[in-house]
Amino acid sequence: NCTPVDILEPTVAVIRADQSDHVTYPAGSPQSIVVTCDDEGTNVPVEVWLIDAAGNADFCIAYVNVQANIVGCDGTVPSATVAGALATENVQSVDEVSVAFNIAPSANVMQVVDGNYAFTSVPMGSNVTVTPAKDNDPLNGVTTYDLVLISKHILGLEPLTTPYKMIAADANRSGSITTFDIVEFRKLILGIYEELPANTSWRFVDKAFNFPVPTNPFQTTFPENMSISNLAASYMNGDFVGVKIGDVNNTVIANELQSVEDRTAGTLVFDVAAASPSVNAGEEVVVNFKAADIMLGYQFTMNFNGLEVVEVLPGANMTTDNFGVFADAITASAEGNATEFAVKFRATASGDLSRMLAVSSRITKAEAYTDGGQRNEVAFRFEGANGPVIGAGFELFQNQPNPVVGKTIISFNLPESAEATLRITNVEGRIVKVVNGTFAKGLNTVTLNRAELESGMLFYELSAGKNSAVKKMIIVD
Repeated sequence: NCTPVDILEPTVAVIRADQSDHVTYPAGSPQSIVVTCDDEGTNVPVEVWLIDAAGNADFCIAYVNVQANIVGCDGTVPSATVAGALATENVQSVDEVSVAFNIAPSANVMQVVDGNYAFTSVPMGSNVTVTPAKDNDPLNGVTTYDLVLISKHILGLEPLTTPYKMIAADANRSGSITTFDIVEFRKLILGIYEELPANTSWRFVDKAFNFPVPTNPFQTTFPENMSISNLAASYMNGDFVGVKIGDVNNTVIANELQSVEDRTAGTLVFDVAAASPSVNAGEEVVVNFKAADIMLGYQFTMNFNGLEVVEVLPGANMTTDNFGVFADAITASAEGNATEFAVKFRATASGDLSRMLAVSSRITKAEAYTDGGQRNEVAFRFEGANGPVIGAGFELFQNQPNPVVGKTIISFNLPESAEATLRITNVEGRIVKVVNGTFAKGLNTVTLNRAELESGMLFYELSAGKNSAVKKMIIVD
């Protein structure tokens, strides 16, 4: 009883589950036991003894729970499942995500269709990493109204309310929100950029991560993948929050079950004036545009024919960065009290300006925003306050994305509510799919899934009353 601790002699006595053998390891021998597949699923009792210098001894009983975790007794490797959901912060499932699943040194990539992923038959004991990625349709959910909200955040007037909105506002992935982010997003809206040069269209954050400083998500690195070391069981909570870059008011269409909001509260009219309502070929003319109301912001495409741009003349609170100039169109995006601008054109043909200029959503979607964030249409009014108001006419736009891998969206504009038919055919003229319906005035969309189409080049034709237009799209395997 008085033996110093450092000269106690440990001894292990092993009693098998069936108590058929009893082995005692003397002091100095390896302190270990051997179990086999015969012991799998059982608790093997182990007597752990201590003997003092006088020969006094006592023991306790520990139990070894025998499991074949890495390689099973039948020669197989036990496996598990790693799964999770991909959704926006307002719980909209994110479709068409590539989820990379890495078990060093191998890797697997799954194309997620419905916002949920599941990797099965994952060997137990593995070290795994899950990384979602999506980089298409960068304009989805991004409008000049987002620039209004980002500007208010920068000025401290109305800070963005969640870490995910702040991540969405970081256009160049710099870890901060500045006016340069507004410049980059505006180039995207105006059609100058086809994609953001320093960012992807989506980022995904491990949902389990708690931001230490929610008002500054960039203060610490936030996880854009999920790592599991020594996988011991199925893991079904590998969820991620999808962040659509540029969308700070949650208007992104993240899946095919969501619909585009086509309702508008009114119309922002631009009065169009020039020295003469008509031009002759070779003549230069300055056309003035003045908004009849002050809005939080607006954006639109101005199509022109028989004209070429000589110079864009920004008004107060605007610069040339508020415009994009193309061969047959000008795009505009502005916030605040930016109500007037002008464009100097050179006429390549004679005609009336009211027939040579038109509002469009072909490149930049035509819309304006009230103080309450409601969306308005945009229209031109020629020849003074009593002249004709001309809004967006009949237009069929290029499907997005194109080429088509998973699904694609075909957008079109109708000057009035009407019955319309969208007909998809192959190069031989055979009908692949027909969509009939009554569509609202303004911008409409039709979503098509890859499974409804066939590989190769297809043509899609929209017919509505006396109007029709045809475009082509590419379907890839």
